[in-house]
Amino acid sequence: MPFSCPSKLSSMLLLVSLLGYLIGSSEGGNFFQDLDITWGDQRAKILNGGQLLTLSLDTASGSGFQSKNEYLFGRIDMQIKLIPGNSAGTVTTYYLSSQGPTHDEIDFEFLGNATGEPYVLHTNVFSQGKGNREQQFYLWFDPSKAFHTYSIVWNKQLIIFLVDNVPIRVFQNLESIGVPFPNKQAMRIYSSLWNADDWATRGGLLKTDWTQAPFTASYRNFKANACIWSPGSPCTSTSSSVQDNAWQVQALDAQGRNRLRWVQQKYMIYNYCTDLKRFPQGLPPECK
Repeated sequence: MPFSCPSKLSSMLLLVSLLGYLIGSSEGGNFFQDLDITWGDQRAKILNGGQLLTLSLDTASGSGFQSKNEYLFGRIDMQIKLIPGNSAGTVTTYYLSSQGPTHDEIDFEFLGNATGEPYVLHTNVFSQGKGNREQQFYLWFDPSKAFHTYSIVWNKQLIIFLVDNVPIRVFQNLESIGVPFPNKQAMRIYSSLWNADDWATRGGLLKTDWTQAPFTASYRNFKANACIWSPGSPCTSTSSSVQDNAWQVQALDAQGRNRLRWVQQKYMIYNYCTDLKRFPQGLPPECK
């Protein structure tokens, strides 16, 4: 089962996840200061004096928000509790993106499922308007029962996707072999909750059960240790702390590589780098 952890390494990862959860729960910004609700009328709400945000979806509309700031490199953390119960047909997104036809983008997308079935965590990286770099995972816990921390580390060398501080994916800067890398366009943080039952769950076979609406996802403890970008001026770090700016040179050590290997062996369900049918002329160069 996707939520079981039988091995010693699995137990260690659960401990790391719990520690990350406890540390993250004591930090975080204020949503009134950091974010703008951008659509959904009253379906998006900032509560508890700015410490909690909820997005909802009903038959009329979903909802979404974006960050006030644009960032050019950084570490972005957000705790999210996903829709409980039957979430089939719904998509909760959390991502960084620039604008325009040659945009860059770094994606977390949570594809809902029927009651008792695991969410699919969909990841992707766009650079200069080109994506098609999907990797998908199940998680080793139920993401609807409690808040968990989803993080993006983005520096000049690589992008790391983390769940409760456990790395699940790394995208290296391989411009040296002609692979575009997101490093020139500032990006905002976006999140949305919307209906995609034409494709989101089992290729559209499972439809949204609107008797369960409204569907709600919850957010807290947003933190951006990052370089804030503005036109005509250099980036300004959000922190003067050496520890908080560690993302600038962050990479995976041996323990991180072991955790990454464990996640990818146990819980990865799709990897574009192994999809030979999709790329009959040869796999993308970053896969080799």
